[in-house]
Amino acid sequence: MAIIKSKCPNHRLEWVDLTAPSQEELDEISETYALKRSAITACLQADHLPKHEDSEGTHFIITRLLIPRPQKQAISIQSISTKVAFFYRPGLLITVHRLPHHFIEEVKTKFFDTGVFTLVESLVAKMLWHILHSYESPAVHLSNELDEFESKVFSQNLTPEMLSELYQIKRMSLISKKLLLFSQEAVSSIKLHEQDGAVLQDARDLHIKLLNIYDQIHEDVSNLVNFYLSISAQKTNDVIKVLTIFSVFFMPLTFVVGIYGMNFEHMPELKSSWGYPGVLASMLLISVLIYSWFRRKKWL
Repeated sequence: MAIIKSKCPNHRLEWVDLTAPSQEELDEISETYALKRSAITACLQADHLPKHEDSEGTHFIITRLLIPRPQKQAISIQSISTKVAFFYRPGLLITVHRLPHHFIEEVKTKFFDTGVFTLVESLVAKMLWHILHSYESPAVHLSNELDEFESKVFSQNLTPEMLSELYQIKRMSLISKKLLLFSQEAVSSIKLHEQDGAVLQDARDLHIKLLNIYDQIHEDVSNLVNFYLSISAQKTNDVIKVLTIFSVFFMPLTFVVGIYGMNFEHMPELKSSWGYPGVLASMLLISVLIYSWFRRKKWL
């Protein structure tokens, strides 16, 4: 666990950064800076969804940063994202996260230590932009995967594994979209003056863009799954159609053969010289009539 306290002397701004803190350390921070107990508890919940609270002038924001998912691990909120929490009020910023993140150090070095940002809201908005930006690369990857699946589906090069993989993409897009929707309140909660609002507008524009992208991905994968199922059903129908045609062809022939296979003594055709060729000719005629009827109905 690491607690880093930094102060910007030019603007009287304090930043406390906590990486993987324990319950005792969070309790200490809570007492020192008069933070709400329920917010501290939420910081320890690994699967907590994004949220925003305002308690007596102290804003509490939970966001989730997308991270690479280990192979063969089930897609869940915890497996594809990690939590980053913010407490902020005028002159104070506290960040709480389980994993170290490069973007936090980057914002601190470029904008906090140098005094470029004089307001704590600007720092939060910049970090929110970085967190939202983590959703962009996975969206591009999902779109590329969908393009590949679309080519396979339209060429009818279907495999049983494709449906499972499509559902994985659908679940990934659905969870990402859910996290973005819950993040909307956090993005909207930040207020900045017009002269400092560019960084906040960048975060809001990126948020809207990502929502539209994941909306489109979810719609595309749903359409692709439906198309896959339609093609699979069509192939099944084609197989059933062929089997039905064979059944219709052979049913009357089997009936004729069954009649002449009965062991009766008085069957004159059996002793006739034309009996055998006559039966064959009648079976051929029946087949031709069935074929002609199928052609007329455009079933063949």
